[in-house]
Amino acid sequence: MPQVMEFKLPDLGEGLTEAEIVRWLVAVGDVVAIDQPVVEVETAKAMVEVPCPYGGVVTARFGEEGEELPVGAPLITVAVGVQSAPAGAVESAGAEAEKGSADAPRPLIGYGSDHSRPARRRRVRPVTAAVSAPAPVAPAAVAPAPAAPVVAAGPVPVISPLVRKLARDNGVDLRALRGSGPEGLILRADVEAVLRAPEPAPVAVPVAVAAQGERIPLKGLRGAVAEKLSRSRREIPEATCWVDADATELMAARAAMNAVDGPKISVLALLARICTAALAKFPELNSTVDLAANEIVRLPSVHLGFAAQTERGLMVPVVRDAHTRSPESLSAEFARLTELARAGKLAPSDLTGGTFTLNNYGVFGVDGSTPIINHPEAAMLGVGRIIPKPWVHKGELAVRQVVQLSLTFDHRVCDGGAAGGFLRYVADCVENPAVLLRGL
Repeated sequence: MPQVMEFKLPDLGEGLTEAEIVRWLVAVGDVVAIDQPVVEVETAKAMVEVPCPYGGVVTARFGEEGEELPVGAPLITVAVGVQSAPAGAVESAGAEAEKGSADAPRPLIGYGSDHSRPARRRRVRPVTAAVSAPAPVAPAAVAPAPAAPVVAAGPVPVISPLVRKLARDNGVDLRALRGSGPEGLILRADVEAVLRAPEPAPVAVPVAVAAQGERIPLKGLRGAVAEKLSRSRREIPEATCWVDADATELMAARAAMNAVDGPKISVLALLARICTAALAKFPELNSTVDLAANEIVRLPSVHLGFAAQTERGLMVPVVRDAHTRSPESLSAEFARLTELARAGKLAPSDLTGGTFTLNNYGVFGVDGSTPIINHPEAAMLGVGRIIPKPWVHKGELAVRQVVQLSLTFDHRVCDGGAAGGFLRYVADCVENPAVLLRGL
């Protein structure tokens, strides 16, 4: 008899405790190879394809698409070492899953193993397991065809807590639905079909709920962003200072650098190089506050985050050891991480560990902003659009390329003198790039 191994949702690293199933890549009965991706999940930080450490035949899957699972919850069971579905393996998958497996899967490359943070506990059942059917309804209780659906007594055939929440938020009575899943299991698609139906008879939507408009759950990336920004505002006493700078010479220097053969250099890369030089002069802004120890921790390396807008929302990829990189290297890394962000392929490690953030909101056509600090960092430099403006240059009025720079900083790590000195140095480098060369 083949050995049935249970593969659980692994620790995806960076303190993540749960993930949402986006798309199953295998079905029950499929043959899988060792380290073959079996499911695509979305964490609060990225989309991840999860590989299975076992090879064999899939005998059960756990969870529906759209359902959130905690780290350590079962994903699939695999009959190891067979090349086709073994007799009785699929039918016994539910029993095997309930019994559990004492054999832990070997660690997956690229994933962490720290389970010190507790995950939300949920009971997860295999989608192939039988679900108790609703209790039969007496003939006298059955309404004529035009009437509202019959509400059955007994347990409701639904597994996913997301399905229950979707129904509860929209006033859908699950007892009145007939599920389209195995053994009448109610799926998310069944509830959504009711919500899309022109006839509201099966749905009891309170007027107060309907008047509130569309409800968008704060989960996944949006939920993670909301939590981080809220925590930043709760914990960090932030302040913002700003200055206008003449970027004409910086733009001319970039044009000259890109006129020769070789990799092209972006404006963002030049600004990043200026930031790392400024942080070397004002290291208090490359720090974090340890509330437990009541200490300011100055960090030895600059891991530079930058804002990237994607279809999934705003992401902040991190360029590791930015202080050691040339403008060419910075340009290449910005381009690489931006492409991965827009494709939804950033690893969780690409989105964490930043020590300072560069936010180029000028790409949205705006001049200024007072951004919220990317907790637990201590500062963020904001850059507006670079546009022609009247400017006094060498005692005469001229049209110059002007940009507004803003620095939002944690007032616990430094006072206005250090923040102003940092911003003034950045502005001086923008106006006269030779200042940067003198500081190297």
